[in-house]
Amino acid sequence: MEAQALQFFIASVTAAGFGIAIAAFGCGIAQGIGLRSAVEGIARNPESSGKVTVTMLIGLAMIESLCIYALVIALILIYAHPQAAAIAGLFAH
Repeated sequence: MEAQALQFFIASVTAAGFGIAIAAFGCGIAQGIGLRSAVEGIARNPESSGKVTVTMLIGLAMIESLCIYALVIALILIYAHPQAAAIAGLFAH
């Protein structure tokens, strides 16, 4: 039982690590593309900088929330599973 609990914990930590890495990479790329497009739009039409900036900030906040959701899922994978007591017992010895 303890070996299975440890294998499950290792799999959970690995999945959480890969998940947050992929989410951070994707969100970083998306934010870069959004910022580039906003700057290009302001460069073409400087009078619209207020509207473009507000829309860009809202969009960046929505993209960042996706990364935060991935972090929450990663933390759930690591800390909230049925074999947590068995894993804690392994590390307590």
